[in-house]
Amino acid sequence: MAMSTEPLLSEMGAPGRLGASLPELDVPETPVPEGLLRTALRLPEITELEAVRHFTRLSRLNYSIDTNFYPLGSCTMKYNPKVNEDAANLAGFTDCHPLIPEDLAQGSIELMFGLQEMLKAVSGFDAVSLQPAAGAHGELTGVYMIRAWHESRKDAKRKRMLIPDSAHGTNPASVAMAGFEAVTIPSSADGGVDLAALKAACDDTVAGLMITNPSTLGLFERNILEVVKIVHDSGGLVYGDGANMNALVGAFRPADAGIDVMHFNLHKTFSTPHGGGGPGAGAVGASSRLASFLPGPIAARKGVNRGSGRGSRETSGDYGFEIPENSIGRVKSFYGNFGILVRAYAYMRQLGAVGLRRVSENAVINANYLRVLLRDTYHEPYDRPCMHEFVAEGDVAAGVRTVDVAKRLIDLGFHPPTIYFPLIVHEALMIEPTESESKETLDAFAAALIRIADEAKSDPQLLHDAPHDTPVGRLDEVAAARKPVLCYHCD
Repeated sequence: MAMSTEPLLSEMGAPGRLGASLPELDVPETPVPEGLLRTALRLPEITELEAVRHFTRLSRLNYSIDTNFYPLGSCTMKYNPKVNEDAANLAGFTDCHPLIPEDLAQGSIELMFGLQEMLKAVSGFDAVSLQPAAGAHGELTGVYMIRAWHESRKDAKRKRMLIPDSAHGTNPASVAMAGFEAVTIPSSADGGVDLAALKAACDDTVAGLMITNPSTLGLFERNILEVVKIVHDSGGLVYGDGANMNALVGAFRPADAGIDVMHFNLHKTFSTPHGGGGPGAGAVGASSRLASFLPGPIAARKGVNRGSGRGSRETSGDYGFEIPENSIGRVKSFYGNFGILVRAYAYMRQLGAVGLRRVSENAVINANYLRVLLRDTYHEPYDRPCMHEFVAEGDVAAGVRTVDVAKRLIDLGFHPPTIYFPLIVHEALMIEPTESESKETLDAFAAALIRIADEAKSDPQLLHDAPHDTPVGRLDEVAAARKPVLCYHCD
């Protein structure tokens, strides 16, 4: 195991060393109330240079898209162009307080309006709200909108929401939070929705269907038109989980297939920072029947689409905000994660319609290229072309599991893909290369996985003990969850 020559933090420094210089107090000194400070906490006394070296070393241990390939399936961890960061850091955006009067925030509101219009164009929906702060938040918003639509029709008996077993794992949680019963629909032999099971489940108690397309299997739903029709014929609505939109932009508009409401992961498809639990943006698009139920406020152009919404008001500028007529209300304070909206806007404006379609085409090409390189080594449960990601099985030798393959990849310089999801695939290994990666990177990643498969047959213990070259070895993840160490220890 590779070890650092730097001593442990608890061994660094000596009494009297100081790594920070604080300014003189410009307010009266006030003693800290007794009991707030942990007097027994023995933090090291170190110089500024020692502190800089320590935290710089820690930063080098972080894995990021700026350092190497990040093939996390269903997460679209692709490169975020640095010019997007420059755009989001423009003073006109960063210094604009959310409580500023609308006539003094015209540029920011115009950007939000423009982003809404672009999202409408690529999805086919009639209206878009930028309120939700993440994908699952947008998903929950869509389910609330479906519930509100049924309530507006006095259709109180619709308490069941259908969810294919290849959908994202947050779908059942959103359904439960909205007061519905989640009903699982199995997959067919080719990885699509089982139409017979769907028809059998559809009755006048069904509120709707939540469908991820492409699914978490990385497969496009071939029968999407029929799936939507079956649900609509029963009086239900269809929610589209847009987390995998990276495969579709410019090639397929969900609204054209009859989807009623869908969230966009701006922090996936439209290349805004993604990781560490945020920040995110889960904008929601809706068809004409649900547009009035969107959460607000929504950016609007004065004199064009303003005045019909509840709470709309005139401003001295060209852009303002309105609340849709039957809105479910706010789902976030102020106007969404604005910095993320700026980044998504910059990304879409740079690429344009042609560029966005090429992004999706290249994502699909890269995934299928990698899938074909690996299919003779790693079993593919659904032998058909994939979209932006694919799922293989990681048990390449007796006694070897997917987790062993994933841990060994770390030794070879690659972040592991998503493992053990979707749950319907045995020893699942879900891989998404995105459009950002070169052929050389994909070849190297495939070669690493093929090498690991060979090692699994010749020396399985090598995989069981992996990773070998990290500061810590394989962790007991169960113990870490049940007995976490949450504070600094000097001992």
